[in-house]
Amino acid sequence: MSNLFPLIARGAVTSRRGKTLVGPVDLTIHGEGATVVIGPNGAGKTSLLRLLHGAARLTKGTIDWACSTQEARHHQAFVFQRPVMLRRTVEENLIYPLVVRGQPRAKARDQAREWAERIGLAQMLDRPAPVLSGGEQQKLALARALIIQPKLLFLDEPCSALDGRAMREFEDILKAAKRNGTRIILSTHDMGQARRLADEVVFLLNGQIHESGPARAFFKLPETPQARAFLNGDIVE
Repeated sequence: MSNLFPLIARGAVTSRRGKTLVGPVDLTIHGEGATVVIGPNGAGKTSLLRLLHGAARLTKGTIDWACSTQEARHHQAFVFQRPVMLRRTVEENLIYPLVVRGQPRAKARDQAREWAERIGLAQMLDRPAPVLSGGEQQKLALARALIIQPKLLFLDEPCSALDGRAMREFEDILKAAKRNGTRIILSTHDMGQARRLADEVVFLLNGQIHESGPARAFFKLPETPQARAFLNGDIVE
């Protein structure tokens, strides 16, 4: 089990311009498996991930790791809904996070080529990353995050622009990462994906955790009428 965990949020809030985006949140994340964050649009899924990751300012409450915050940040990665590509080749995008961590460039290049093969971009190593298709960019963003072997990986609705085949390939890479010990926290609007990937579920509503627990129990019989309505595809406010 990673020395980052447990991650414990107590009364955690993030606000912007006086408006609470998410919180207060009380949540404990242990060091194995995948937590999938679900909820209607505007529920605060992205804000929760950014808050836990440290990309959103903690305005109230506490977020504590089993190690220093600096060490925890070093062992994390984040894949955004819209992938951010460096204006460099596919190979250079994969090499970059390794080189900035002090890895020799030759070794980084070998790892980049290995990952490019794994995600089906081996024939595109010299291609500028910004000209790739949306699905190719998202797979590259995932590989760039996983190449550093993070102990914790955040993903914010990463498959929203992917077709069925690309989504399956993406999920296969995530499942392999989880088997290799990477802790995953993922938000999604796709309940099929949530069922396939989740070990536990966090259901957000109006910026707060409305219900959470083991995925199997949640999808079989949610405790609250709001969660049941959401899974039925009804409008939840």
